[in-house]
Amino acid sequence: MTATVPTGNTYDKYGSTNFVVRRLMARFERDVGAMLRTAQPASIVDVGCGEGVLTEQWARNVPGRVVGVDLDDPKLRAEWERHARPNLEFQAGIAEELPFADDEFDTATAMEVLEHVVDPGAVLAEMSRVAARWLLVSVPREPLWRALNVARGAYLRDLGNTPGHLNHWSKRGFKRLLRQYGNVVELRTPTPWTMALVRV
Repeated sequence: MTATVPTGNTYDKYGSTNFVVRRLMARFERDVGAMLRTAQPASIVDVGCGEGVLTEQWARNVPGRVVGVDLDDPKLRAEWERHARPNLEFQAGIAEELPFADDEFDTATAMEVLEHVVDPGAVLAEMSRVAARWLLVSVPREPLWRALNVARGAYLRDLGNTPGHLNHWSKRGFKRLLRQYGNVVELRTPTPWTMALVRV
């Protein structure tokens, strides 16, 4: 999430009218919601929040403070203004140096972020530092993600790798990474993602 790292394509998967995309995103959001119901977070910092679509959804159901953090970008700032809520705020920052105190939030999330950063371990360490109880994270599931891109004729020169994806994990590999930061309480695989709830 540093300024020199490409952040990938800008396809609006949350606002897509494509039937397949809508169905995939419905499953993604269903599973994220189920994990949040397990965690029952009192507060959330959403690292790499993008436009803040999910961040705003979560703020509707979380009793405390919800903060979205992402790169300082005029387009993102314009979107953040559209998602205002009394308990929701957005801040510009980088994932490797979160501007928060230890255990300041109950839960730290990073949805579709870790595949973009140079050092995912540094990001997870920072998230673990500022979260008192939970991490909730998701990444594309490999090699399925690339295979699906190839099947639809996308990014063929890069063997299906989405622009900006620097890191790639299988379900097993992602779980192995996360075990360094806590106990993986739940792991879900809504196609084509892997998501995990980790007790820090």
